[in-house]
Amino acid sequence: MLIETLKILFNRDLNKLKFEIESYEYENHIWDIEKNISNSGGNLCLHLIGNINTYIGAEIGKTGYIRNRPLEFSLKDVPRSELIQKIEDTILVVNNALDSLTEDDLTAVYSQIVFEKEMTTGFFLVHLAAHLGYHLGQINYHRRLLD
Repeated sequence: MLIETLKILFNRDLNKLKFEIESYEYENHIWDIEKNISNSGGNLCLHLIGNINTYIGAEIGKTGYIRNRPLEFSLKDVPRSELIQKIEDTILVVNNALDSLTEDDLTAVYSQIVFEKEMTTGFFLVHLAAHLGYHLGQINYHRRLLD
């Protein structure tokens, strides 16, 4: 049951991420930062894509994805169409990885130590869904502030 709930949440929020990136009136605003806002909507989008492809794609789905976290925050001016494609690809990765899980897998210890202690795969997947929602809200606010 949790697996299906997670699939619904990840699909909902990744599609909302796609909507947010598509909704910037001016494409260059995706990369703008102002005042005390340190991350652009584009960089937060790249961060979410990297995060999900690392912890769900590479670890659970065995995709072979290799993350370059610093680039998620330093890369600029990636075309909107490329961001959209990366989001769509990430949706497929999430669905394939979550489809490979069983309910028993959720109670197993996650394959990496992320927060300096062991945690279950289910706990970490819930954390990742919350992390996505957190940054999605920041992107929405960024878009509305700059547009």
